[in-house]
Amino acid sequence: MKLTRLLAVLTAALFLVSCGDNDAKTAGVNADTQQTYEWKLVTSWPKNFPGLGKGPETFAQYVNEMSNGRLKIKVYGAGELVPGFEVFDAVSGGSAEMGHSGPYYWKGKAPAAQIFTGVPFGMNAQEMNGWLHYGGGLKLWEELYKPFGLIPFAGGNSGVQMAGWFKKEINSVDDLKGLKMRIPGLGAEILKKVGGVPVSLTGGELFTALQTGAIDATEWVGPYNDLAFGLYKAANYYYYFGWHETGTTLEFMANEKAFNSLPKDLQAIIRVAARAVNQDMLDEYTARNNTALQKLINEHNVELRPLPDDVIAALREASKEVLEEQVKADPMFDKIYQSYRAFQKDVASFHAISEAELYRSRQN
Repeated sequence: MKLTRLLAVLTAALFLVSCGDNDAKTAGVNADTQQTYEWKLVTSWPKNFPGLGKGPETFAQYVNEMSNGRLKIKVYGAGELVPGFEVFDAVSGGSAEMGHSGPYYWKGKAPAAQIFTGVPFGMNAQEMNGWLHYGGGLKLWEELYKPFGLIPFAGGNSGVQMAGWFKKEINSVDDLKGLKMRIPGLGAEILKKVGGVPVSLTGGELFTALQTGAIDATEWVGPYNDLAFGLYKAANYYYYFGWHETGTTLEFMANEKAFNSLPKDLQAIIRVAARAVNQDMLDEYTARNNTALQKLINEHNVELRPLPDDVIAALREASKEVLEEQVKADPMFDKIYQSYRAFQKDVASFHAISEAELYRSRQN
């Protein structure tokens, strides 16, 4: 009887402990789902600028709605909290939890980051997204940013850009010699190879620099953004195509410690919101670019011109040289570029009989 009573007491005690443990776990879960977070997101773009600047705002809206207000993100335009070229350091150092920018701005910190914006004469937006999300590109990007305490996400794409705005005509490669042009990333090194003078400027500085003659030419994005900046007021020649940015990928980046401190559902919300904005931005540029281009031509008398074939050929040759130099100089650049090139070659073989044939055969 004593043994029976003892077993009954122990069973009851274990039941109570178990209930208490489960209640504690439930309370922990409830507390986790009730806690709210307020984050700062800094960008390299003017606040609410079409396309580029709209992306972070849309992202913040999606996160707020999907989290039911548990994660609120305040977006800061370039210069409001940190300058546009200091986004990487701000997020890495933890003064902001997230950032939105272009990976090629960080070539001084990690040369291979330029590949994630895109490679001159390289993949388009559709192919870049395929490589990042199904070809191992994103994993390599995460590996590259890991030492900086950052987690990257694809954050939008402008599609094939324009070659840029020029104050004078470009009739041959000789016209590029001595030309002061705002152009970032690998494109800057290629321009230098053919005798040009690359200049580093944020978007907000472009118009004044072009208007005052501090630069002779500038690339920015494409008609939708270029019209909004009023670049047609400072230069009349608008050249295509954007050999240097054929599928320009932008980025969201999160401070790793801040991201890992979030509950799993909020982490998932950030990933899903970034993926949604990545596609949404490309959709917007696809829908808006031609309307803006027609306005530039018909209302502002902009002269739309293709770069001459010999200029394209010279830039392509210089591109090969620059990429070879980067590969030799940096093992991480080599590793990521080999993955990029392998995917491009693979997807290009199918696109030759699909996308390319469609463009060749269809009638507007």
